[in-house]
Amino acid sequence: MDRTEFRRLVEQALERIPDEFRLAMQNVQVVIEEWPDPAVMEEVTGDPDEVLYGLYAGTPLPDRGADYGNTTPDVITLYQGPLEEDFSDRDELRYEIEVTLVHEIAHYFGFDEETVERYGYE
Repeated sequence: MDRTEFRRLVEQALERIPDEFRLAMQNVQVVIEEWPDPAVMEEVTGDPDEVLYGLYAGTPLPDRGADYGNTTPDVITLYQGPLEEDFSDRDELRYEIEVTLVHEIAHYFGFDEETVERYGYE
């Protein structure tokens, strides 16, 4: 699948996020990369060979103090290569893109891994 088609699936997933969450996301950029860097995978998962579909980088909302501002955007990265490799069926890929996006948005709102997993977005 080319990047344009993958981006279209990401945009469709973003449109399915409820308005109260989507509109509350300020200064967040969603980007697509082909594969995560092994050093990033090791930093995040402890294993450079672990599969990583997405990553949130930034300061979660609950951690922002009164002096927070004038910063670069937080970034949600979706990794096209691992997603396509593990979900070759288009409907499965569409679903997993949405699950991954929701998972990373949950981190933006301050949910930790345990909480995200408890709600089924692991």
